[in-house]
Amino acid sequence: MIKFDKTQIRELESQIFEQSGVRLLIKREDQNHPFVSGNKWWKLKYNLETAQQQGYKTLLTFGGAYSNHIYATAAAAHELGLKSIGIIRGEETKPLNHMLAFAESQGMKLQHISREAYRQKTEEAFIQNLHDQFGDFYLIPEGGTNELAVKSCAEFATQLNAEVDFDYLCLPVGTGGTVAGMIEGLDESKKIIGFPVLKGATFLEDEIAKYTPKHNWQLMYDYHFGGYAKVTNELTEFMDQFETQFNIPLDPIYTSKIMFGITDLIKKKFFIPGTTIMAIHTGGLQGKAGFNS
Repeated sequence: MIKFDKTQIRELESQIFEQSGVRLLIKREDQNHPFVSGNKWWKLKYNLETAQQQGYKTLLTFGGAYSNHIYATAAAAHELGLKSIGIIRGEETKPLNHMLAFAESQGMKLQHISREAYRQKTEEAFIQNLHDQFGDFYLIPEGGTNELAVKSCAEFATQLNAEVDFDYLCLPVGTGGTVAGMIEGLDESKKIIGFPVLKGATFLEDEIAKYTPKHNWQLMYDYHFGGYAKVTNELTEFMDQFETQFNIPLDPIYTSKIMFGITDLIKKKFFIPGTTIMAIHTGGLQGKAGFNS
């Protein structure tokens, strides 16, 4: 099994937080592994274990051109001696960006398909065609979200709660698996806020509800900055300022948006004085290089 490092929890000190009477902590899950970092490890953990237990030699999964999940799955498969296949949304562009070039360097076979075909990725006939083409494989959904991923993320939340007390847990949301697991792993005295990085992502509420009956959570839709892998000058300036002030790097796709959102909510007095907020740094720093490639 892949070895991961225990990560630190830091309190961020700022005049803004002090004046608002709130504490902001950050769990540095970007430090848990150089390649399978952040929440990607938690989502892959039991999927990798199950694939090996069932004797699979190949992993197949889905993602876009800047997918942290593709990057992490390729690295995990390589480390475990497994083959991997990535079904990539959209036409191939040469040279490959940093993310896809890394996945290929880890031995992942990349198969680009049209966006129209990609929408069929969960259909039985489409998956059967993939088996006809590639043979036997263990399928991991786009973003790694399934019941095994939720189970592992719930365990992470339980462990985190045992380390330190907090009132709110905040994290970015892509496909919804991580936040669903966090909700499941915490009792309902904790409040969970997810920050979708997709534009128009209200469908995520139904996706999350598939995995948890709890109601102590909400999604903040105003911090996507144009949508997935989209940024603005305001976000870029915030990301650079945050790293300078706290010596913590952020990525442009996920973590910069959540930290901007939390900071903005603090300024707007969303959190009452005395509140302790726990932010999850979900890794994905390779997206910085991939985004600029």
